[in-house]
Amino acid sequence: MSANETRGIANRLFFRLFQTGNILQRQVQNEMGISTVQWAVLGAVCREGYEQGVSFNQLTEYLGVSRQSLDGVLKRMERENHVVRIPHPDDGRARLVQVTSTGRAYWDSLQNTITAFYEQGMKGVSFDDGASLLHLLAKLQKSLGEISLGGAGSDAQDDS
Repeated sequence: MSANETRGIANRLFFRLFQTGNILQRQVQNEMGISTVQWAVLGAVCREGYEQGVSFNQLTEYLGVSRQSLDGVLKRMERENHVVRIPHPDDGRARLVQVTSTGRAYWDSLQNTITAFYEQGMKGVSFDDGASLLHLLAKLQKSLGEISLGGAGSDAQDDS
């Protein structure tokens, strides 16, 4: 495959991911009344093993979001009484994000809607295709995390 063919496929793939992300955000907001980030945060703090909370830093890493973005979402979710930030038992300067009973009840109330959303979103995608896509997206995610173009704002071209 030539460099131009590779660039063309990559351009189409990244644009399709961009479109898919935008459609996902719009449909989740329209159908469920929450943002995709709120959905992801609730899911993350409601995971088994995190009943006592999850650190802010762990949450940013797990979700792949910036500290500023997560802070804004958490402030909204705190106002809605879905999460609280509590002192970390091992580090008084750090905070844990913990789901409240209201947040847990809200998350539990979304489960049937989430299942229906997944079923409709995956219609026409076989189990094997879904598993392959999940595998390929994990590989892409890893590669994206390893990109280094020589600094922020670099045009990545060699001037020699």
